[in-house]
Amino acid sequence: MSAPPSMMGTCHCSRCRKLGAAVMVFIRRDSLSWVQGREDVVLYQPEAPYTYGRCFCRRCGTSLGEILSQEESFPISAHALDGDLDLRNRFHEFVAEKPAWLPICDSAEQFEGHPVMS
Repeated sequence: MSAPPSMMGTCHCSRCRKLGAAVMVFIRRDSLSWVQGREDVVLYQPEAPYTYGRCFCRRCGTSLGEILSQEESFPISAHALDGDLDLRNRFHEFVAEKPAWLPICDSAEQFEGHPVMS
């Protein structure tokens, strides 16, 4: 990436939890350049009512979020990035679907569904 991620958020929806990649960072498409491995990225397109496809590496299984998105900005799994990030979690979304055994241990804003950012 030629620019660092712009924001970090945590999704607690049942779908993201099953992917094992609920912490996402948002990157700009124009900052992403592929050096190698693009051919190993597979897109899983869910059935309705879900609309967002999720990507993963077919070699190692790493969850990659929406790395093949054509949107200007999109989320990728924070866990897929090497090194430290100079970001802190900004929000928690779909907290209504969060399992009871997982406490939220930061002061980031919480939303029942998709966030409405001010």
